Amino acid sequence: MARQRPVKAASEIDRNTHLIVVLGGEAGLRCGEMMALEWSDVDLRTPQLRICRSEWRGQVTTTKGGRTRYVRMTGRLARTLREHRHLRGPRVLMDRGRSLSQKMVQNRVRRAARSAGLAQQGVHVLRHAFCSHLSMRGAPVAAIQALAGHADLSTTQRYMHLSPAALAGAIGLLERGFPDLAGEK
Repeated sequence: MARQRPVKAASEIDRNTHLIVVLGGEAGLRCGEMMALEWSDVDLRTPQLRICRSEWRGQVTTTKGGRTRYVRMTGRLARTLREHRHLRGPRVLMDRGRSLSQKMVQNRVRRAARSAGLAQQGVHVLRHAFCSHLSMRGAPVAAIQALAGHADLSTTQRYMHLSPAALAGAIGLLERGFPDLAGEK
């Protein structure tokens, strides 16, 4: 439910805002990676994204980790990209013939977060949500690390916030078919 709120709020603002929230929340892209994403990086047949560049202060560079990574798209992300497809330029995020700036991306995310009633409103919160949701659904830490493009595992672990229900569920795993600690079956 909480995951749906920012997506719904963003879709009610405009198509770019909706796409930004889905790229961050369901593919874990950093702000600069979203800004530099080109249609040549989008494979709707596979469906996957190639994350190979980032934009920082108007300069296109490699990703923060310096490596290309591939992220499989969720169904919603693939549908959103199909609906968003345009021929106005090579970049995915365009507005009136221009690429979106960092400030434009940040303002759109803040607006969607406010509309959804969320306390945290930065673009980076979407990456935290991406990693946390993967963790809560049982994704291996190494897979989360690779998808997020983290060079160091400790960085990934800082992103992985678990809900109380996930923590209780983890203890529940010990209840199922596990001998008690005294060695009795």
